[in-house]
Amino acid sequence: MNIMKKVFPLLLSLLIISINTIAQTTVDTTVPMADKLREDGKIWVVVVVIAVVFAGIAINMLRLESKVGKIEKELKIK
Repeated sequence: MNIMKKVFPLLLSLLIISINTIAQTTVDTTVPMADKLREDGKIWVVVVVIAVVFAGIAINMLRLESKVGKIEKELKIK
């Protein structure tokens, strides 16, 4: 659970920063490719794929941290 104490504030600050940058963007900017994806409803496929990749990386990092912690305990390394 020690890793969560370190990761949570970082993720929270990144979330706050991203909300601020989204709030500062102007509505007038249009990207034709993004508009087409929104019209077809495929933008959600892109969002889901990015979310799955991010979740996979996060889970892998947590598993590695757990394994390293076990090895450190076995070797009594701090």
